[in-house]
Amino acid sequence: MRLAPPLALAAAIAAALATGCASVPPPGPAAVVTMESRSGSSVTGSIRVSEAGGGLRLVGEVRGLKPGSEHGFHIHDKGDCSAPDASSAGGHFNPAGTPHGRVGSAAHHAGDMPNLRADGSGVAKVDVTVPGVTLQQGGAQSAAGRSLVVHRDPDDYTTQPAGNSGPRVACGVITPR
Repeated sequence: MRLAPPLALAAAIAAALATGCASVPPPGPAAVVTMESRSGSSVTGSIRVSEAGGGLRLVGEVRGLKPGSEHGFHIHDKGDCSAPDASSAGGHFNPAGTPHGRVGSAAHHAGDMPNLRADGSGVAKVDVTVPGVTLQQGGAQSAAGRSLVVHRDPDDYTTQPAGNSGPRVACGVITPR
């Protein structure tokens, strides 16, 4: 058996790797959002945001919630969590000017999402896809530079303009890498 010279072997491996990788699309934008406490709460968390399935997929967890509780969870219009009560994040992300509602219903804000539900330890696991929203900079449907907000109370999905979900207990800015 004859072995290829080291340089020829290295070139062959490099060519094979380049050919195999050429068919894999580069990853899209993503962000890791650090949720910080607001309104005197101890709620924190970390949520990874990426494009998937025609929308944004959010995966992570929120800690420091009351065990067994539900909480409104939304994308807000401004990427500013500097106010102690997170009011600087503005209202819900709503580029189409639609009424507030439940995802999957006829009318809802682009930033409306299902309520978070804390387990017996006060931890809410997040795994949700927000249809029609992207991380592409500059588009009307882009969540880049906006914020994620967790509210103290559950969203009732009907009260206008924001579901009567109470104070904002955690906030984090969506900054794609």
